[in-house]
Amino acid sequence: MSAFDSIGLMKSINDNLGPFRKSQSETMGGFSQMAKAAMTEGLVSAKHKEMIALSIGITQHCAGCIAFHVKALHRLGCTRSELEEALGVCVYMGGGPALMLVAEALAAWDAMTPV
Repeated sequence: MSAFDSIGLMKSINDNLGPFRKSQSETMGGFSQMAKAAMTEGLVSAKHKEMIALSIGITQHCAGCIAFHVKALHRLGCTRSELEEALGVCVYMGGGPALMLVAEALAAWDAMTPV
């Protein structure tokens, strides 16, 4: 059992940001539009864009980013082998601190994978 609860973390973030989304609707709408535009399938696939986003989340030490981008990778049909290969690049670029967050990414993957 992992100490990293990605599903609970995503729910907590969504619940806590609910009032902020309402009070700052223009800002959050702009952020949502930017995210949609950046992650849209193009010359770079949506799956590869999510791998990039996950990698940045890991190197920036953002547990919430890890959870949400792992969820998106599941939705896009990423395999565990593809995930692990991308995580290897994270360790190369981010060293020991990235390795600690790779463990969280793998725990999130396992939590979201049907048994």
